Amino acid sequence: MTTPDRASRSAVSATARLAPAAPAAVGETGASSPGAMDRFGSLNVFVRAAETRSFTEAGRQLGISSSAVGKAISRLEGRLGVRLFHRSTRSIALTPEGAIFLTRCQRIIGEIEAAETELALANAEPRGRLRVSMPMVSTLMMPVIGAFMTAYPDITLDIDFSDRMVDVIEEGFDVATRTGDVADSTLITRTMGAFRQVIVGSPAYFARRGVPTEPEQLREHACLQHRFPTTGKLRRWPLSRDGETLDIDLPTVAIVTAVEPLILLAEQGLGLVCAPDFTVRARLAEGSLVAVLEPFLDSPSAFRALWPSGRQMSPKARVFIDYLTEHLFPAQASATAVKAQLP
Repeated sequence: MTTPDRASRSAVSATARLAPAAPAAVGETGASSPGAMDRFGSLNVFVRAAETRSFTEAGRQLGISSSAVGKAISRLEGRLGVRLFHRSTRSIALTPEGAIFLTRCQRIIGEIEAAETELALANAEPRGRLRVSMPMVSTLMMPVIGAFMTAYPDITLDIDFSDRMVDVIEEGFDVATRTGDVADSTLITRTMGAFRQVIVGSPAYFARRGVPTEPEQLREHACLQHRFPTTGKLRRWPLSRDGETLDIDLPTVAIVTAVEPLILLAEQGLGLVCAPDFTVRARLAEGSLVAVLEPFLDSPSAFRALWPSGRQMSPKARVFIDYLTEHLFPAQASATAVKAQLP
């Protein structure tokens, strides 16, 4: 028999907490129709006996006699109509049917433990170290992050600002935030908000170079381009007219692997940049940047949170994602909340 791993032993203990008295009831009272809790107790007795390969040791761990273990196993075998163990005076060994049943029981008990963990996490206070990967838009993010730190002082943020596609699991991140689609079965994704690309420049730049009103006029302007650090490709400016994609050869004056420096260059009047609307929202509101060619940019994308699929989301990660969603995309978060309250 394959020795069970530590996780399965931990899961078994969860079931023992659910029905600590069940093994004794099944083995010693002679009840002919054990209820659901008694069945859980019987499964727990069986798994303990299979793991320890000893009725005596299983009884010691469960706090019942070895004879109670034997009787519980016998009743379980009678109910199932199969023999689960080969017994001798010195040892026990699983039958082929018993080995199959053990695998199923461990899976069931693992689900019980997962449910217990989920409930415990739901009621736990968010605290501890939270390792996060975020894109290089710290000017946008830092006011929100600062407010989050004030709201949740028991959470210690460990943030890596990078536009590269990090390996969330291998690099030990609790959460990563990224734009666009993510095709990775090892990660769970949650859409925090939708955004559009906008082309922006400073008032001083437009005063010198004029305001483009047609996409083709970009050939007469200075363009600041973003290069994806992982692939080395330039980000495409999603221009279209009447549903048809426009492929325009843009005159490039600078290429940078992060969006934020490009925004700063545009703010200094050095060219036009195509960037997510939420990264320039404040600058547009204050007038340091102006958007152009908006009717030709209609390619919405998503800002997403990612975390490992095999890991239950912790309270600290949940409140962090909720907080960013509410403050980076307030209008969308409010609309979602109102929709959720409708009958």
